Amino acid sequence: MALRNDQGIVLRSYPFGDADRVVVLLSPNRGKLRTVAKGVRKTKSRFGGRLEPFSHVDLVVYEGRNLDTITSVAMIEPFHNLRSDLDRVVMAGTMVEVADIVAQENESAMRLFLLLQRGLRALDAAPADTDLATSFLLKAADIVGVAPALTSCAGCGRGDGLTRFSFSAGGALCERCRTSGAYALRDGLTAYLAQLAVADLGALPERDVQLSPEAMGVARRFMEYHLERRLVSLAMLDG
Repeated sequence: MALRNDQGIVLRSYPFGDADRVVVLLSPNRGKLRTVAKGVRKTKSRFGGRLEPFSHVDLVVYEGRNLDTITSVAMIEPFHNLRSDLDRVVMAGTMVEVADIVAQENESAMRLFLLLQRGLRALDAAPADTDLATSFLLKAADIVGVAPALTSCAGCGRGDGLTRFSFSAGGALCERCRTSGAYALRDGLTAYLAQLAVADLGALPERDVQLSPEAMGVARRFMEYHLERRLVSLAMLDG
């Protein structure tokens, strides 16, 4: 057992004992970290508000047998602006929820960490936009290895006539390859999704008010299908 420097983005935390909290972070080199912050629930805690969800922090931890203990923490990026309204909080919550589901303990998560960092930076810099969440989900799907086919048929590979979409088949389908349960797509939706999948999170293409809501719905349901669980943070957008 020894002291170790690390960094991470706080995903969530929960009470532990009378005054402590377990803080779950995403580290670029160690994946999901479960740490203990001693006394953090006390009014005079030395950690203050530096271990709130979404915060990017630098840590010194004491390696324990089951959980590492945080001995000091310094803020790197607080992302204050994204906490300013509910829409931003919901989208930030979606990003950290996906990262929490996808990340594994003691496994490098550099791509996922950088994606989450870029997503929170973009959300901190501008008003909430559902296209940002859509783009994040598509990029996360790529990191997981289940990116949907958007520019060619998931069945035969042809690049035109993509009129259907199937979660189980892996993306867009032509009429010849349509499967049971595949649903019809609005014209231009696959191209719009393809743009968002490769766009920089800080410089998204101009929003299409007609396609944007459906694109979000497709990306969300695709991720939920392949993660085999509902994204709780997005339930606030239902209805």
